[in-house]
Amino acid sequence: MNILPTPETVPGHALVADATFVVADVAAESASSTSKGRRAASSTRSASFAALTKPRIVLLVVLTSATGYWLAARTRGWTPAFSFASALAGTALVAAGASVWNQVIERDRDARMRRTSSRPLPVGRLGVAEASWFGALLAAAGVAILYRGANPLAALVASSTFLLYVAVYTPLKPFTTLNTVVGAIPGALPPVIGWAAAAGRLGIEAWALFLIMFLWQFPHFLALAWIHRDDYARGGHRMLPSVDPTGVLTSRQAALYALVLLPVGLLPAVLRTAGPIYFAGALGLGLFYLGRAEGFRRTRTDVDARRLLYASFLHLPGLLLLLVLDPA
Repeated sequence: MNILPTPETVPGHALVADATFVVADVAAESASSTSKGRRAASSTRSASFAALTKPRIVLLVVLTSATGYWLAARTRGWTPAFSFASALAGTALVAAGASVWNQVIERDRDARMRRTSSRPLPVGRLGVAEASWFGALLAAAGVAILYRGANPLAALVASSTFLLYVAVYTPLKPFTTLNTVVGAIPGALPPVIGWAAAAGRLGIEAWALFLIMFLWQFPHFLALAWIHRDDYARGGHRMLPSVDPTGVLTSRQAALYALVLLPVGLLPAVLRTAGPIYFAGALGLGLFYLGRAEGFRRTRTDVDARRLLYASFLHLPGLLLLLVLDPA
């Protein structure tokens, strides 16, 4: 005897109820799947927008700006917390906006390079128009915050930094190897923004910080350009190694800039912005940086170029830390 229910033995209203539950379950699963898909897409877009800002570069910019602010603020004996927060937030937003616009302009060249081909614009995760608006809004908000929360001078220096990076340096990269020199100017201005935000003026101390940042970038970027010379050439960037296949000129310039940076790195102590511990530490870090640059000059190998690159990651943060820990 068959005791299992069959369509003939189950009442009609029960079959309808079961069918209703099945449909409801399918609909719920479909809605859940759609909701998860939307959350995943939203998360991907958010991550893409964040990637456009180059967070690690923004962090370095904020650290150098904070150092400039700290050194200038010490001369006043105190500094409003709101002014300090505005200086850092404004600088970060301007730097982020510049990074976004750099990628908007270079999206086609980025697509040809292995190290940049997975960025949001080359792969199509974001559109050009929305990225452009995003970068413009970030930069405008940063300048406005600096103007209102710090002072007009800080806003002016930040605006100049943005324009030099986006409108001068970035378009020059396919045309001349001097783009590195031009790019080093906006790259050296963040501590000047911080100093201006705290002091409301620019003195020789601020320009000493500028000069340190300016010179530090050359061994760093020349090493990077040598390591990725084939990739830069593939992307159409005219870096020094593209006209210097043997690396003689590239490595020589890296060593020369490191040599000039050695005494320049001592200027904060000479100007009584920093103390004797800074002087000794800056001397040691400068000799270490110069030694790595000289090693690259002698061998012109990727190995020594990478050692120089790693040395640059130690040199600048070390100087910044010493400036903060050992003020005059």
